[in-house]
Amino acid sequence: MARNGISRPYDIVLYGASGFVGRQTVAYLVEHAAALRWALAGRSKERLDAVRKACGADGAKLIVADATDERALDQLASRARVVLSTAGPFARYGSELVAACVRHGTHYVDITGETPWVHRMIVQHHAAAARHGTRIVPGCGFDSVPSDLGAWLVARALWQQHGERCVDVKACFSMRGGLNGGTLASALNALDTGDAKLMDDPFLLNPPGTAPTDAGAHADPLAPHRDTDFGAWVGPFVMGPINTRVVRRSAALLGAAPSADASPFAPSFRYQEYLRFGRGAAAALAAAGASAAMQAGRGAMKLKTARRLAAALAPAPGEGPSQRTMDRGSFRCELVARGERGAVVRGRIAGTGDPGNRATTRFVCEAALALVLDADALPGGHGLGGVLTPSTAFGDVLVRRLQAAGMTVETS
Repeated sequence: MARNGISRPYDIVLYGASGFVGRQTVAYLVEHAAALRWALAGRSKERLDAVRKACGADGAKLIVADATDERALDQLASRARVVLSTAGPFARYGSELVAACVRHGTHYVDITGETPWVHRMIVQHHAAAARHGTRIVPGCGFDSVPSDLGAWLVARALWQQHGERCVDVKACFSMRGGLNGGTLASALNALDTGDAKLMDDPFLLNPPGTAPTDAGAHADPLAPHRDTDFGAWVGPFVMGPINTRVVRRSAALLGAAPSADASPFAPSFRYQEYLRFGRGAAAALAAAGASAAMQAGRGAMKLKTARRLAAALAPAPGEGPSQRTMDRGSFRCELVARGERGAVVRGRIAGTGDPGNRATTRFVCEAALALVLDADALPGGHGLGGVLTPSTAFGDVLVRRLQAAGMTVETS
């Protein structure tokens, strides 16, 4: 239904359907959303039709809309209950689409990890989306569902089981998979436009006035260490500068809500995440080497020549890992939360399949399906809107959907 109660012809419109993740998203919707009314959207009718035929999406309609065509995007948004976008870089192809969704009261989800772009969407659209109960939810892929949903789950478990607000959550990732060209294109675009500099702010996505004064205590880790909670050597996680900002926004949004007394997060809440390397001397060396390489890589990528070389060697946009690589992939996110008086709760989110592609597809599709099929059960009711995070937009609804889809989502 539209904001004003008028029925719309499509439950879901998938924008960017002909891209690498877009094609997998089409296949997922064919399997899990056959009873819904949906459409494939993008700038090339020929490519959309080819994807429709290849994936057996015979019931899906086609919508041609260029990312810069305001009129076409208005028509697209006005006909959909939910827009799901996989078209990155989002700083290049996503801004007008989000604006159209806000204008027409159309819920929106995507797979971006481009936090500077998300920051601009917050500044431009959060107030209007909140006013009209429109949920704009970036970061519904591997960036940043495991981190955000996991941190909220363990913090809430602390509150429910021990009556303690959460002061600290650590997340530790193990993963196996490949890289698609769209992910690299987004990273290179952020460097080319200067957006990457904004990522140094640990509270980039926080609402105004909610960043603590001790920002240095929340800085991204640079060096490896042996972590007793995880019983392993850990080092900086390449996605940490993305996911941590999303989690901190969730904590700030819950703390600023009218029912802030029910927030599981303490005002002094801290969040960090790491990559797991294992135990023993070999793991320590691997953690040290990877941490040094990450820092060297960040420095090198500031140079245009290095970025051009990376773009030439990596998969092009629209390309990605082989089916075999994606099938053999997996991820595990372990979380440890501490309360105000020292209580500890652990959590785990895990799944099979390449995290940046297969898991991302499952995350974002289940988020879109939650908006269509479970609207009455979403946190905050029909009136909640704004540029939200996965945990604040979906909460337990997404937990249950991911569990039903075969993922492990649990707290101890």
